[in-house]
Amino acid sequence: MPTLAAEDVYALAPYAKTLGVVFDEMTPAGVRATLAHDHSLSTVGGGLHGGALMGLADVSAAVCAALNGPAGAAPATVESTTHFLRPARTGVVATARPLRVGRNTVIEVDVHDADGELCARVTQVVTAVAPKTATA
Repeated sequence: MPTLAAEDVYALAPYAKTLGVVFDEMTPAGVRATLAHDHSLSTVGGGLHGGALMGLADVSAAVCAALNGPAGAAPATVESTTHFLRPARTGVVATARPLRVGRNTVIEVDVHDADGELCARVTQVVTAVAPKTATA
């Protein structure tokens, strides 16, 4: 199974660093990542924008899928469903875990606020894209 460090993710997917995602745990069994509340990521009422929550969930799911996929393959989200359950007015923690591992891996991500309240649940189907090889 592949291994990844946060710097690997930031190099492959710079958006994760731009958004401010911090990885606390990255294993095939699960990925835990945090996103601090920042006014620049907020919307009406001071809650984190849904796009920021979805970005955090997408990056977490992709890393989880990559850790469960073939070495060298890149994750590509092919389907994503997000259920927003409550506003996130604090920093958030995303926990991604594989539900099914295969060519198309299904990942579920729960996003909790600082009080432990579930703010969003995201289910994604992520496929493994083989690296392109150079032809002569």
